[in-house]
This record gives sequence, C-alpha cells and structure tokens, in this order.
Amino acid sequence: MPRVGARLLTVTTALAAVTAVIPLGPSAPAAADSIIVGGRPVPVAASPWTVALASRDRFGGTRAGQFCGGVAVAPATVLTAAHCLREDVLGSGVSQVTDLRVIAGRDELNGPGGQEIPVRSAWVNPAYDSATHAGDLAVLTLAGPLPADSVIPMAAAGDTAYAPGTAATVYGWGDTTGFGAYASMLYAADVDVLSNGDCSRAYPGGPRGAYDASAMLCAGKAAGGRDACQGDSGGPLVARGRLVGLVSWGNGCGSPTAPGVYTRVSAAIRWMAARN
Repeated sequence: MPRVGARLLTVTTALAAVTAVIPLGPSAPAAADSIIVGGRPVPVAASPWTVALASRDRFGGTRAGQFCGGVAVAPATVLTAAHCLREDVLGSGVSQVTDLRVIAGRDELNGPGGQEIPVRSAWVNPAYDSATHAGDLAVLTLAGPLPADSVIPMAAAGDTAYAPGTAATVYGWGDTTGFGAYASMLYAADVDVLSNGDCSRAYPGGPRGAYDASAMLCAGKAAGGRDACQGDSGGPLVARGRLVGLVSWGNGCGSPTAPGVYTRVSAAIRWMAARN
C-alpha cells in the first residue's frame, strides 16, 4: 500500500535506500501494505501463489531487487497493484518491462531455488487514480507458466469471504516493523475483514484518502498491531481459501485507527473482464 502518510506500500529502493511510495496524505506512520507487521515467517510452499516483483536494475544487479508483491491467479497471470508499475517505480515506464521479473517458489529472495520468470506484458487499469487509490490493479502476463497448482481462486462478488469478521491472511516481503526492517523471507499476518462502515469511518476523505466500498475493502485488528506495510503492495489478502484483496494503501502500519486498505478482488474481476 502507499503508506507513510497515506501508505502506498511500494519499495523504490536503490541499493541500501528503501523508500515507500505514498501518493497522498501527511507524513504520518508508515503505511501497512508493503511489509507485514505483527506477522510470522511462513514457507512459500504453503502459499505458492504468492510471488515477488523484482528488478535487478534498480539494485545495481547485486540482489533480488524485490519492490512489490503479487499473486498468481492463472499459471501465466499475476495480479499486483497499479501503483507498483508507475514510471517512477520501474524507471522505464509500464510499457518497457524487460527487467521486470516474478520470483516464485523461493523462501529466501536472495537464495537458491524457485523460479525467476520474465514478464512478457503488463496491463495497468486505465481507471487507476493515484490521488484516490481507486482502481489500483495491474495484470502481468508471464513469459512462462508457473505450476498449475501455484494459483489461487478469486472471490467473486457476493462471496462469503468478504463478510465482516471473516478471518484473513495477508502475505508479503515488506517492512516487518513499520520502521524499515524488510524481510528476506515471506511473512504472513492474520487479520479480519472489516465492515464497510468501519472502513469509511477510518478513511472518510481528506489527506488520508477516502474509502470506496465498490472497489476497496479493509482489514486489520481492532487493537491494531497486524498489517501490511511498505514493500507489500500488490500482495494477496486471502480469506476462506480465496483471494479477496490486493495490498493497496493505508495510513501507517498496524494502527488500530487506520486499517490496511486493499483493492477489492470482485471489482478487479470486473475491470479485467472489461479489458477486451
């Protein structure tokens, strides 16, 4: 998510410097959609559809170069956040993705194993609004397929997985503390899907952004402490075995008054269907 004032959880690090892309809001706590706060390390094999977006060019070619998360919904199709593919993140613009890769099946991002698959093409939702965070969706088509069992079903509109109070889990390689402690292993945090009323009260508009129930959902814990954070943008929020959200934005990481906001996957299904 874009966080740090209004968190837009994208890591635009060059070598040692790590910075969250925050499209709006005052400089408040770091946002919770890029790094998992209050979570635990988990094996990638338990959630093989969770992938990392990487660009070595942005890290001098010396490391994995992870800057966002993503989720495989078909063997050659990965969903992520539109703000991850903004020109100021990739450097060369969304139409040039020669150095953009998806890392899958690897517990340690800089370790051995797994796959690094080039991205053949990228589609960014033309309705994405960087000021309001609405429409925060991008679709990556991979140059080669992931294993067929490395995908997760998407929750359509009306799915009970969207019901308030439903237990959910968010995954990512982002900040684990809200203060720039990035993970090399995949982390997961258990949260609850919140009601649209709670989300609207947390984000009524203004510098922190406005919640749009038709295109967003939010999740967290009443006491705070568990959330996505910088670096987790585009990663999956999963409930009842289905994909319900993509890490998008928020205000701070793990705050009880500012839950993480996610792109609603039922809306993403609608936008994807309209592409053709």
